[in-house]
Amino acid sequence: MTKTDRINVNPDLSTHTIITREEITDVEFDWFAADEAGHVAQFLAAGDPTVPAAALASEELLEALHVWIDVRPETEEPNAPAGGFDEHLTPPQRRGAYVYDHIPGEVGLYRMVAAPRTPFTVAELPDYLQSYLAGLKLDVRFGAARIWVDEEGGAGEATG
Repeated sequence: MTKTDRINVNPDLSTHTIITREEITDVEFDWFAADEAGHVAQFLAAGDPTVPAAALASEELLEALHVWIDVRPETEEPNAPAGGFDEHLTPPQRRGAYVYDHIPGEVGLYRMVAAPRTPFTVAELPDYLQSYLAGLKLDVRFGAARIWVDEEGGAGEATG
């Protein structure tokens, strides 16, 4: 199987393992969402269980999206505006996804750590992953310095 074949592999969609908030509390958990322009971001929850319920709906689809992004070729240099520690978080950004990291001690609050110069869109994903992200469309535009999210899928740009 080639790298391109793995991108297009459709997982078994007949079963979905639901992820519980208890499972993600106090452990690293990454999830994805799309913005109103169709761009994709990876969110590093860092133990905060305040993520949209739709992100917990299918461990299989979450893993499939991780794989789809992880096997994309890197198309750009790292772009971590704060530099330093954030630079190790750039692999998804080098493949076209925004990256947001949870702000410790702030429920549901994330800061942008890496921004692609040429982001990919949901339209580039296979149909089954487009359907998965349809329930994870946030009412924001990625690129904002700080974003808040809640368990119902509400979101907004955070100030301050």
